[in-house]
Amino acid sequence: MVHALVKINEITNRALNIVKAKYGLKDKGKAIDFVVMKHIEQEEPELRPEYIKKLNRLEKEKGIRFRNIEELRKIIEG
Repeated sequence: MVHALVKINEITNRALNIVKAKYGLKDKGKAIDFVVMKHIEQEEPELRPEYIKKLNRLEKEKGIRFRNIEELRKIIEG
């Protein structure tokens, strides 16, 4: 664990207090961890295990074979 002394503005302080109270967290450090983890889940889906599983599944699927772009276009457009 890293210890850090940070300066935050009043609005951020209020928001952290709300997160802390809403989720029953022990301190503002836990609230910061919570907010950062939520951000990672939303903004960085490639880090989530579900995303890795989905990529692995897609890589195993059989693809469409075609010789050139025109043939692919015919397959797609019907």
